[in-house]
Amino acid sequence: MIEEGKPLFLQIAEQIEDSIVDGSLAEEAQAPSTNELAAFYRINPATAAKGVAMLTDKGVIYKRRGIGMFVADGAREQLLGERRAAFADRYIDPLIAEARTLGLDATDLAALLAERAAQTPTAREGKTPA
Repeated sequence: MIEEGKPLFLQIAEQIEDSIVDGSLAEEAQAPSTNELAAFYRINPATAAKGVAMLTDKGVIYKRRGIGMFVADGAREQLLGERRAAFADRYIDPLIAEARTLGLDATDLAALLAERAAQTPTAREGKTPA
């Protein structure tokens, strides 16, 4: 899980977000404590706390005094919305720009996307299955 070059607290926050998005950490479920995260990843509890604080600031998790941290209602939809926007910024906008350069309109682009999505990876690469 630990990646070189990426701040640990950010990786902790992303791991919790991934668990919320994939449904393994449901809304209103108790999130791992900073001590549990620190022990599991063998990191300083303050580092884990910083990642948890990021999610608290975003409203993804909240604290129940004396009980622990819990996933907020609507957290999954919030995170999915953020990821959809990031996906569009990173992939869709450049795709549209290149399509325009090639003279492709939205219909052409949709057809190309549907065609590619229907192909298996080996067919797309020009390989025949063994």
